[in-house]
Amino acid sequence: MAKLSVNINKIATLRNSRGGDTPNVIQFAKDVQQYGAQGVTIHPRPDERHIKYQDAYDLKEIVHTEYNIEGNPISKFVEMVLKIKPTQVTLVPDAVDALTSNAGWDTIKNKEFLKEVIAEFKRNNIRTSIFLDPDLKQVEGAIATGADRIELYTEAFAHQYGLGNKEAIQPYLACATLANELGLGVNAGHDLSLDNISFFKAEMPGLLEVSIGHALVSESLYLGVENVIQMYLHRLK
Repeated sequence: MAKLSVNINKIATLRNSRGGDTPNVIQFAKDVQQYGAQGVTIHPRPDERHIKYQDAYDLKEIVHTEYNIEGNPISKFVEMVLKIKPTQVTLVPDAVDALTSNAGWDTIKNKEFLKEVIAEFKRNNIRTSIFLDPDLKQVEGAIATGADRIELYTEAFAHQYGLGNKEAIQPYLACATLANELGLGVNAGHDLSLDNISFFKAEMPGLLEVSIGHALVSESLYLGVENVIQMYLHRLK
């Protein structure tokens, strides 16, 4: 069974829109774990427009499942991760002004930089994952960086699947197969939803973890958070 890590950025976005503490990010993280989620994901950005850096520190005390912190490894981010020591850090090459993650790493061009950052995290016993487009060359490049896992960027799959094109899974299948052969763990995330997660999971060999936030929170508006988490867990079996 692939683990479900709930990305709680959207809860922080809603909280920040009113300048108060409702909904409470810490309580939401407690609740999703109680409802069965096997992990909590956050993606703090330099402008703190949703998850704030203080949230990342506060969550350390209450995330008893897997704690996954995503982000671009600028110095402030690296310093925070080394202090918190989450279960996993997922490196994402998003620009400072990016609305959301929109591309994976070029692991060949950025090999030396990624090697240096990943080595520091691994010295501190933090599992590392690299956000990647479904490209076989980039998967091969990930091995050279020393990463433990890759996270496949699934927006293209989700878009094409919504149009009825199930063949969009093929690049992801090829990358997952290669990653398994090379000894890399496989995670996935971005635009996965109740509509497409069953098919994606069934087709992906060795899928270890999915990180889902926007869709899960949106679906919960109609179906309820606890119910939606149980629906995901059922589909991920």
